[in-house]
Amino acid sequence: MKKLLVYLKDYKKESFFAPLFKMLEAIFELIVPLVVASIIDNGILRNNISYVVICSAILVALAVIGMVAAITAQYFAAKAATGFGKELRYALFDKIESLSFSEVDSIGTSSLITRLTTDSNQVQNGVNLVLRLFLRSPFIVFGAMIMAFTVDVKCALIFVGVIPVLSLVVFGIMAYTIPKYKRVQNNLDSITLKTRENLSGARVIRAFTQEEAEINDFTEKNDILTRLQKGVGKISALMNPVTYVIINVAVIALIYSGALQVNKGNLSQGEVVALYNYMSQILVELIKLANLIITITKALACASRIESVMNLENSLQHNRNNELQSENAVDFDNVSLKYKDASENSLENISFIAEKGSVIGIIGGTGSGKTSLVSLIPHFYDATGGKVLVNGMDVKSYSDDDLRQRIGFVLQKAALFKGTVRDNLKWGNENATDDEMLVALKKAQVLDTVLDKGGLDAAIEQNGSNLSGGQKQRLSVARALVRKPDILILDDSSSALDYATEAAMRKEILNLDYNPTVFIVSQRASSVMSADKIIVLDDGSVCGVGNHNQLLEQCDVYKEIYTSQFGEEDSNE
Repeated sequence: MKKLLVYLKDYKKESFFAPLFKMLEAIFELIVPLVVASIIDNGILRNNISYVVICSAILVALAVIGMVAAITAQYFAAKAATGFGKELRYALFDKIESLSFSEVDSIGTSSLITRLTTDSNQVQNGVNLVLRLFLRSPFIVFGAMIMAFTVDVKCALIFVGVIPVLSLVVFGIMAYTIPKYKRVQNNLDSITLKTRENLSGARVIRAFTQEEAEINDFTEKNDILTRLQKGVGKISALMNPVTYVIINVAVIALIYSGALQVNKGNLSQGEVVALYNYMSQILVELIKLANLIITITKALACASRIESVMNLENSLQHNRNNELQSENAVDFDNVSLKYKDASENSLENISFIAEKGSVIGIIGGTGSGKTSLVSLIPHFYDATGGKVLVNGMDVKSYSDDDLRQRIGFVLQKAALFKGTVRDNLKWGNENATDDEMLVALKKAQVLDTVLDKGGLDAAIEQNGSNLSGGQKQRLSVARALVRKPDILILDDSSSALDYATEAAMRKEILNLDYNPTVFIVSQRASSVMSADKIIVLDDGSVCGVGNHNQLLEQCDVYKEIYTSQFGEEDSNE
């Protein structure tokens, strides 16, 4: 939690004045029992009505001043807490954006969403309550005990015995519940993941009539979370009744002891009432403190989860080796890749070169490592063996921004953002003109669709939900073309297109006037047949390199893929 408190640095004034005004309110509250005792002893017992009126006016004044102090404290606490929450969420989002794919894969998207939303809110609420009550409640408890000593030492000894017992109960429950709340939040991650999967995969679930199975799976996870919450809730719920019992026992002892002192003439009736009021104040404040501690416990558990993300560092390696080692666009030199926590390599000893301006096709079956291979070019992952060169330099010697500005990458799954067509295309080049965007749309075979929908200002819903799969893919290609990159990577970016549209788009891309190096990743032989060089992958290894005709003769894997799509007769032609 200490590392997160840095986000309160811009709210030092509010963080100081919130507890200060709460302390002022507490001081006025501690004076009240003494005024009440004075009213009883010097006003009511002596039948001095004017004295009662004056003291009553003092009570009203104390109440008004206390209310003003409380409202002021609430304002400062709320301002500090909301500002802290804003800064924390911004910093956490910024941290997530800085992480490499390895860290994001390791933590999980659903867990990151939970930490950015639920966990951040819990921590914000914790800061709010701490600023308001964390100093006030202990101050009232110990202040009431001290004030009790000013009234009567013997009766005040009851306070001395009660407060340690109450502290033991409160902090004992806190120590038990903190790890439990961490488990609750971890299980909430699981619920978030399941919900996210069901929402994004709703069509697939219904297509395969798996609604019942998914409901049962969700119910099982929800029941586990519910049991955990009930278990920790039962322990937390013990705090209030246990503190009530202890305080009420103390009140009985106090009244009994006070009555004896009154009979002996050592105490007045008003002083007994004052002692009782102080004990009542302790009861109220300890209940508040108990609820505060429950909230703090949750906040600390959530803060720990957020800190674990903030402590992560981008694992991508960089060096300062600016030596030009090649004149090619891309070189793979005995490259291997093993994902974090994986048992086997996803790529093994990959070597090839891609000359500038050439077209490289990458083909292979599902899971053969095609996406893993092209993900190494923009340095999304570190190669665990060998080295990858771009424009003759090791990808590790580039800054990530500099390297990726040279590359246009169309991901396997088209991702569009809520806004307009123009907004999405400017992700590729924020300085692109309307004419450049229209040219890119035309080359991607999606210009007519965009014009029918209203042109560059046509609305795009979240993740392109108002577009078909093919339209989303073509817009993603257009976004990459707007950048005019040195290297263009098309990772299975035409899987939703018909053969004619794909062929037209491929023809436009291969005839681009700025002559980029193009990588075409596909499972379709037709997509890579015209490439200058085709790399055939099988289970993470290269099993063939050459042009279409060479591979038909020399590579059984490529011939099998081609035959399965075009037939045996065509392959023999």
